[in-house]
Amino acid sequence: MNLTALDLNLLVALDALLNDASVSRAATRVGLSQPAMSHALRRLREILDDPLLVRVGPRMELTPRAQALRAPLKDTLEQVRGLFVADGFDPATSQRRFALMIPDHVVNLVLAPLLARIAAEAPGVRLDVTPWRGLPVITPDFARHVDLVINCHPDAFPGFHRQRLFGDSDGLAVRRGHPQATRLKRMDVFLKARHVAVIGRGLSEDPIDTWLLARGIHRAITLSVPSYLQALHAVARSDLVAFVPGRLIGSLSAQLGLAAVSPPIQPEGDEEYLFWPTRNQNDPGSAWLRRHLLAVGRELDRQKSAPPDGCSSRRQRRS
Repeated sequence: MNLTALDLNLLVALDALLNDASVSRAATRVGLSQPAMSHALRRLREILDDPLLVRVGPRMELTPRAQALRAPLKDTLEQVRGLFVADGFDPATSQRRFALMIPDHVVNLVLAPLLARIAAEAPGVRLDVTPWRGLPVITPDFARHVDLVINCHPDAFPGFHRQRLFGDSDGLAVRRGHPQATRLKRMDVFLKARHVAVIGRGLSEDPIDTWLLARGIHRAITLSVPSYLQALHAVARSDLVAFVPGRLIGSLSAQLGLAAVSPPIQPEGDEEYLFWPTRNQNDPGSAWLRRHLLAVGRELDRQKSAPPDGCSSRRQRRS
């Protein structure tokens, strides 16, 4: 192909067409008229010798060739944009948006101190937090749109750099005044208690139950919810108990009227890790945000997790 005959704007149009599979929506995305986008599609079909978009019933769908072009085209456009972006990052004047994917219990621990650290230094910076949606979400295509991920599985994301953020341990959360609180350290009382299970997306049971059953232990589950925060709200208004991260219990104990009880079982503790795509390794803005997040993690490590002897190696599969 003669590259001198290729207009860079055609690549921008192609990216929009591949994302939207619609001439009208692609035109709106890049600020072209619909006739101009139709003309661009005709030229692209000629250059690539492929229809790219074909009508299937009432809608347009991408051809296999078009599907194969999506990922490499995004990479190419990112590299081209990088040629025209200055290397520096000035927090005081930056209007940059950072995309972070963080489990709910970690959001509750790190977001407030992170915002406090960067508020005065970077008033124009925006953080867009995406809730944790499970490992299958972290595809190469998703990775292009995220700046930082926090997770407790150290090998979760191939192609990402990682650094330890902070440690934690699990405990039993109960409401203050729970009639069995002081006795839940006994295995027989623990097993007879009414438990809340935390079953995240893509799981069929709480991983703590997988861990318990492997040791011949079965607890009585009264309620299952998809997140730690929902579990704690349920516990705060009932005599239910929940096996959750100890730091989360401590951070919400005053607000929800919770107490932490050391469980009768003691697996090893957890580590939370900070991940970032390889493309961001030398990016000054990413490095700046990582520095602040790691400082928040160090501060958490200096604080005692509650309770000190509870722990959980299972959370890597449910956070």
